[in-house]
Amino acid sequence: MLRRSIVLQRNYHCIGMSVTTPAVLLPQAPWALPLLGLLVRGAAAAALLLLFRPLLVGLLRAALLVLRPRLSHEQRQARAAMRDRRLLQHMINAETSPSHAAELRALAARA
Repeated sequence: MLRRSIVLQRNYHCIGMSVTTPAVLLPQAPWALPLLGLLVRGAAAAALLLLFRPLLVGLLRAALLVLRPRLSHEQRQARAAMRDRRLLQHMINAETSPSHAAELRALAARA
């Protein structure tokens, strides 16, 4: 604290011009030091996030797999088949025209 008070009261003179140091400006702007500290902390946090991003992404994906496991291959195939059947049924129920015939035949062959 003693060193800081000495620095705050010192004013440098260089070839007849007054040079104002940031430490001299602190009494006139008391908000500058907390803002500077917040800026430095924010930059450090951003740097750490960039550095550990792959690790954090991996942890997030692992947590998501614990909460919502991925469907098996058979379950995904069954869902796709059900979706295709529903789409086919929807198209059959809708008005059919000759232009839809080829598409309906293709969908029926898949389902």
